[in-house]
Amino acid sequence: MTEQRPVRAAASNDSATLRPRTLAEDLLLLLFQPSSGRQGGAGNIAGEATLYWVLAGAVLADLGLGGHVRTGTTRIGTMTVGAVADSPPSDPLLRSSWEYVARKSRSVQTVLAATGPALREPLLDRLVERGDLRRRTQKALGLFQTSVLQEGDTGRRDGLLAEVRAVLVDGAEPTERTAALAALLYGSGTLPQFDRDIPWTSPVIARAEELKDGNWGADAAAKAGARTVTAAIVNNVIVAAAVLPRG
Repeated sequence: MTEQRPVRAAASNDSATLRPRTLAEDLLLLLFQPSSGRQGGAGNIAGEATLYWVLAGAVLADLGLGGHVRTGTTRIGTMTVGAVADSPPSDPLLRSSWEYVARKSRSVQTVLAATGPALREPLLDRLVERGDLRRRTQKALGLFQTSVLQEGDTGRRDGLLAEVRAVLVDGAEPTERTAALAALLYGSGTLPQFDRDIPWTSPVIARAEELKDGNWGADAAAKAGARTVTAAIVNNVIVAAAVLPRG
């Protein structure tokens, strides 16, 4: 039986604005849909049903790009992920997942299931602290106070969307980070919801498939190992998300 123990995302007293942005933060910000046709300009997050798998995959991809984890294969062909010894990440949220695989190598599916559920709220807190998103309260049905999200004024989401669009639509050569972000967005199953900005066409799907498989172009060739780790993780996210309901 596969071990699946819950993992809590580490808290930190350091301001989020003093830390480099994680891939999971940028992915969650992209998945936020401003307004979404709701009253008062409140938005929602696309793909909530599979969100924790995708965010956990983004954390693992960040660890892979940073050289903090490596993948392996069991005797029956299951892909595993383990920590690179003496190479912990400095970010406390990333470090929590690194410590989980530092105890022993585990299947990617186990890591996604164990680490994902604790990620949404601390990542949202970071985005709010940075000003990328805003929280406000409003009354539901005129009676109950409810918290809603709105886009902030940093322009970060528009910039990320432009970078991903340039890669998927215009054929721009991606950085490793943008390639991973686009691949994870595709792997989340939410890319059709971006059709207004990123047309859901056969060429875009073909380009996304290339990124998913780790074909990132010459500029990303310097870290072939990290690219392979990230591509393997994204494919595992797709496999995991495919068996979950999309409601």
